[in-house]
Amino acid sequence: PSPTGPLHLGSLLAALISYLDARSNNGSWLVRIEDIDPPREVPGASESILNTLEAYGFEWDAPVVYQSKRYDLYESKLNYLLDEKHCYYCPCSRKEMGELNGGHLPECGYHTNNTAPNSAIKFRSNTHPQHWNDLFKGPISAQSASDFVLKRKDALYAYQLAVVCDDIDQEITHVLRGSDLLDSSPMQLELYKAFSTTPPKFGHFPLIKNSDGQKLSKQNLAPAISQSDIMSNLRELCCMIGLDFYKAGSPKDLLNTLTEQWHYGVLQGHTGYLFS
Repeated sequence: PSPTGPLHLGSLLAALISYLDARSNNGSWLVRIEDIDPPREVPGASESILNTLEAYGFEWDAPVVYQSKRYDLYESKLNYLLDEKHCYYCPCSRKEMGELNGGHLPECGYHTNNTAPNSAIKFRSNTHPQHWNDLFKGPISAQSASDFVLKRKDALYAYQLAVVCDDIDQEITHVLRGSDLLDSSPMQLELYKAFSTTPPKFGHFPLIKNSDGQKLSKQNLAPAISQSDIMSNLRELCCMIGLDFYKAGSPKDLLNTLTEQWHYGVLQGHTGYLFS
């Protein structure tokens, strides 16, 4: 998770689904704090997230990884992509590209090998669709909308680069996440190919909406989940995804019970939203 605020019910669903999948497949469940965008981060959010996960019975199988401590890895991988001509320096603003109908300024590295100051570094996306068999949605073909940023003009690493570098380094085999990240998959698959690495299996599950029809998210000020309503919150998620919570007496007992029931068919073919 990103430390832009406390966990809400939607982020708890992501933790639950990924946890059940890892446990039911005798895999390892890892926690990574994606703290590479300091302007958006909330002080104390990382500690709050980890404390909440522990209170809800989740146990991770390796030390927590913080992206803010892995800049050397990202820089090394980015230099490799630059050496292989997979990316370029781009000083163009969105306004300038709009005025050029999506084109680039003459001095942009898209046309040359320029390394102009105040530039973002962008990946040269191809025009071919990427194909994968989504664990929940089945076969999908999609392509990146355009060349995408790997390092921003303010020198911060972009999510797409960081997450792929980490997944490769941590030998991630399965990525289960909300459908709002579906558009990231083609970009990430292009990066895996550029790194000559087999990608993990992707599974994109339905998002939770509130009573106003809004996706639960920190941007929409979704309420933080309480540590005083742990069992009721877990049971609410069970009802949403169709798992039987029986009469488990503790969060860990409930997670063990749910692990025995877990299979991809629980959410396969579900194209809509879950409602809180």
